Amino acid sequence: MKKVAFIFPGQGSQSIGMGKDFFENSDIAKEMISKASERLNINFEKLLFEENDDLGKTEFTQPAILLVSSIANAIFKEKCDIVPEFVLGHSLGEFSALVSAGAIDYLDAIELVHRRGLFMTEACSDGGAGMMALVGMDDVSVERICSEQRDTGKQVWPANYNMDGQLVLAGIKADLESLVDTFKEAGAKRAIVLDMSVASHCELLTSAVENLKPYLEEYLEEEFSDVISNVSTEAYCTKFDAIELLSSQLTSPVKYKQSISDNAEKIDTFIEFGNGVVLKGLNRKICKGTPTVNVSDISSLEKVIEGLND
Repeated sequence: MKKVAFIFPGQGSQSIGMGKDFFENSDIAKEMISKASERLNINFEKLLFEENDDLGKTEFTQPAILLVSSIANAIFKEKCDIVPEFVLGHSLGEFSALVSAGAIDYLDAIELVHRRGLFMTEACSDGGAGMMALVGMDDVSVERICSEQRDTGKQVWPANYNMDGQLVLAGIKADLESLVDTFKEAGAKRAIVLDMSVASHCELLTSAVENLKPYLEEYLEEEFSDVISNVSTEAYCTKFDAIELLSSQLTSPVKYKQSISDNAEKIDTFIEFGNGVVLKGLNRKICKGTPTVNVSDISSLEKVIEGLND
């Protein structure tokens, strides 16, 4: 039997229509969407399948992505009894991973990340927050420039280590905009300020940490299967560690590429659950020797299960 890890995407993977194939072909998906709609008083059929502006708002984006990833994983588990060596997710995806690991019920997780999104929005409510994508620079140079700029009073931090040569920064949007030329002069091929009003994984979210902790305390199980932390890149499996690491995750950078490279040799295959192939694309650059397959609809699910049985 192949050794596998389950992985789950975060914000940025969403699109209108995600999960529709599951909904049309699986009673599990229909039931999960119905229960999620009742729990949050949000019409997830409309949110996921009809054109709307809400899917781009973080308090709606987060539960929507988690729901679709959890549906994909639940249907897979019904059809295949393979147990992963560990699970991990990119940012928000770590909460989808916790659902898969038995750390939290998916309905509790949907409410939790909905509140997480609200807390993040509230922390950035002055309207000055933003994020920037950098391509073509090494980590050390980016970290050095950010540190130097913080010494001058600017608020900029590395937020997502996606793969070599691709980082996302977070901070005050005006500060990020002022540094576009600085990063390009230092060797960046691209420095793009993103259309976002939330600054994820940086100190601007400090106020969200204490708001989130009571819900982590209420909803998390005491023990569960191994989950790889975005913060430490190491496995945790207890409520105590989860509360500390998931709280820190709000204000600490997502070490996605490090999490993958540090753990890839333990398995034969990564299986990505949820909309699109964002993580599959990153993994191709991070760990070429360990393949990633994706489960995003019924067809891809059946193909993955067939491949695991070969």
